[in-house]
Amino acid sequence: MADSIHHHRPTLKQQNKAFKSKHATKGSRKEAAKGRLARQSPKAAPASATAAQSRLNRRNNSRQAQVKKRHALVSATRIFSGIDGAPRIVAIVPLTPDVTARSAALAFATSLDESIEDFSAGGSWKLKAERYKTSLQIIPLQYKQLYAALDACKAADYVVFVLSANLEVDVWGDTLLRSLQAQGLPDVVTVVASDPPMDAKEKPGVLKSLLSFIQYFVPSQSRVFDLHSSPDALNAVRAVCEGKPAEVKWREGRPWLLADKVEWEDGMLAVTGIVRGVQLSANRLVHLPNLGDFQISKILSAPLPRPTKAGHTVEMELEPVLLAEPDTSSADSLVSSNDPDDLANEQTWPTEEEMRSAQSGAEPHDVIPEAKKGTTPKAVRKIPKGMSEYQAAWIIDETDDEDELVEMQDEEEEEMVEIPARDDEEMDTDGRRSVAFRDLDMEEEDRQLAKWRNRKREEEDDMAFPDEIDTPMEVPAQTRFQRYRGLRSFRTSPWDPYENLPRDYARIFQFEDYKRTERAVRRRSEQEGAGIEPGVRVTVYLKDAPQEATHQATNSPVVMFGLMQHEHKKTTLNFTVQRNTEYDGLVRAKDPLILCVGPHRLRVNPIFSQHTRGGGKGANNVHKFERYLRHGVTSVATTYGPVVFGKQPCMLLRETEDPQAPELVAMGSFLNPDTTRIIAKRIVLTGHPFKVHKKTATVRYMFFNADDINYFKPIQLHTKYGRTGHIRESLGTHGYFKAHFDGPINQMDTVCMSLYKRVYPKWCEMWKETPTPSNPDAMEE
Repeated sequence: MADSIHHHRPTLKQQNKAFKSKHATKGSRKEAAKGRLARQSPKAAPASATAAQSRLNRRNNSRQAQVKKRHALVSATRIFSGIDGAPRIVAIVPLTPDVTARSAALAFATSLDESIEDFSAGGSWKLKAERYKTSLQIIPLQYKQLYAALDACKAADYVVFVLSANLEVDVWGDTLLRSLQAQGLPDVVTVVASDPPMDAKEKPGVLKSLLSFIQYFVPSQSRVFDLHSSPDALNAVRAVCEGKPAEVKWREGRPWLLADKVEWEDGMLAVTGIVRGVQLSANRLVHLPNLGDFQISKILSAPLPRPTKAGHTVEMELEPVLLAEPDTSSADSLVSSNDPDDLANEQTWPTEEEMRSAQSGAEPHDVIPEAKKGTTPKAVRKIPKGMSEYQAAWIIDETDDEDELVEMQDEEEEEMVEIPARDDEEMDTDGRRSVAFRDLDMEEEDRQLAKWRNRKREEEDDMAFPDEIDTPMEVPAQTRFQRYRGLRSFRTSPWDPYENLPRDYARIFQFEDYKRTERAVRRRSEQEGAGIEPGVRVTVYLKDAPQEATHQATNSPVVMFGLMQHEHKKTTLNFTVQRNTEYDGLVRAKDPLILCVGPHRLRVNPIFSQHTRGGGKGANNVHKFERYLRHGVTSVATTYGPVVFGKQPCMLLRETEDPQAPELVAMGSFLNPDTTRIIAKRIVLTGHPFKVHKKTATVRYMFFNADDINYFKPIQLHTKYGRTGHIRESLGTHGYFKAHFDGPINQMDTVCMSLYKRVYPKWCEMWKETPTPSNPDAMEE
């Protein structure tokens, strides 16, 4: 025991913290801090001096921000101030049939103790607001004039929605509000102008309900004004006459002009109004809704007579001065598309024998005699084999694209036969085709009715079994699907974007660098100094404009929009769109729709494709074609159309029996003009695993002959449970084949083969508004 040594327990040993410095010596720390400035200690300066300095800085910053805002407000409202100031454009839109724009305008004039100038049925009205040192140009709109309301709100500084205390907003008013919301609204003022005046007890509840309704579409609204109350009417006018109008994003960098009068002078259309937006250049084209794009011939000044101090107008009329003329070297042309030359393609050079025979002429026995009169048909028409001549009367002989999506189930192509066309069946008059009407038999009528009623079921089937079709038994699959190809990877497999392009692609323009072109166009428009400044009243003379525009000015406002350079040329346009939540109809690809983008309205047949997250193109710029535009999904609509610069909003409308009450199908914004975007239509051939042994299966019902199996053998297979494989060999003569997969196959699985084909949209046309019955000229036509 004496030899044993006592030891403390190791847990009682003291362990000090390690030294935390990363540098061992002062020299190494100096080396690491070389070039750095020492931070001044807050204790070095007195606290009071630092606080005073920071307080002065804050005051100075706030003062500078205040001065900057004041200068911005003055510069924005300078165009409305002064004797020659431009009037504020106010569009009055009635949303119910029992209110009118006239009653709202009279309430504004009464609150200002003024009278409305040029109180006519059409055009715009002038109202002076001496109390606020400004003037108003009122655009009175009628109920159920949707397209006129859309055009007026594009040019307006303020929009006044007129509601009723007695009637609710109907479907047309809801469509108009959603369309204006998609188009982009300036500042909004909401008023109630229905007769008789509201009861004092019910008034607060009614105004609260109307405010809740309008806030759904315009969340910035905080009040609804009652025009039967003098204070409310004055506050509504103050909201319009004071302050800076909100800027509509898509109008930035673009000039426009609301016509005071439209006349026909010296064989040209003369549009008089005040330039708004940015400078109006005579070298650029202008667009008139429902009429098209036109070149400017000249721009003359059109000053108004100035009032004297006594209040009388000056009798002397000022001579108009020539302000601008287009420069022939830099003016835009009306050429919107290329004219493809079919003879410019590669041709075989004729041989010497063919050239000698052409020079010597044909032999007498080689001359084909002329046919006797009445023995040669005017045209040869192709119809499906077995169809009678009576049924062929309903076929319009036009070159339809094979990708026509009316045949959405991809029926097999039938063998076509030729029959002569009869004189009483078809006539071409002024480019329009008319077909003789004949009643269908009951079986054909029932078949077409059942097909129409099954359209909704087709969409549901496509959602449950996307892109799946049945392989035809009568036609070989390699013939039926000869335009399709297989892709190992949809996202990465190469696909040449310039392969087998349609004829329409020879007519459009392609940008080498769209973003760079847009920047160059905007920079040139800002640097041009020869344009007409905003706020100047001018008369613009347009070349080759129709005289019918003068009649349109009497019924609806005429707004002239200036176009940027290249915005008249046609290209491929891609838009990101979402379906209107209130529209329950079926929207198929290539359905006829009305595209509203910027100042343009086009009749289009768009095709839809998937929108990748972030808008990326992927490795091969291939995007899957969508047969239907579905709810809750953002899709890309592709069509041909004039070039668009900027992120302009768009909307798709569908025509109904009432030309002024279309249905709002979808809304969105412009994406890009990518002509190399490949929209691939997918079809899925399905087969049933007849016998299964581990990873090998015998598949049937995908093909029905051995030649088709050998033709499609290189294409990869996949199953709905996630297996991939390939065709090994054909079995027998009835379309059975052996396939090997990367894992065990389930008997309940389905074997699939995906095939792809590129699809293209149809050519677009300018949409023109149908004249309303109230127009006597339209009724006579």
